[in-house]
Amino acid sequence: MEFYQYPKCGTCKKAVKFLVEKGCTFTSHHIVEETPTKEQLLEWMENSGLEPKRFFNTSGKVYQEMGLKNRVNTLSKEEAAELLSQNGMLIKRPLLINGSQVLVGFKESDYERLV
Repeated sequence: MEFYQYPKCGTCKKAVKFLVEKGCTFTSHHIVEETPTKEQLLEWMENSGLEPKRFFNTSGKVYQEMGLKNRVNTLSKEEAAELLSQNGMLIKRPLLINGSQVLVGFKESDYERLV
């Protein structure tokens, strides 16, 4: 499993604790230092079946500063992936990728089904 996180994020810390307690093996990536590529993001959007907006950290400072609230719903998958790949702080976190399964954010019940 691949796990993309921002280490100072409280939600990410909860997800890590959950994975460790379940004995899961995963590779951790700092979402800002190892920002996913446009191609990775497009693949994850496709595999997850989620709309591109779900991949944005809508409560984040960068999202708000960029004024994306009124634009995010009109972005194509390609445009969204390009924008997200340019700044890891725009990406909703954590991201957990297990093969073709993708989880955005941390919801314990979703993690239970995946692990």
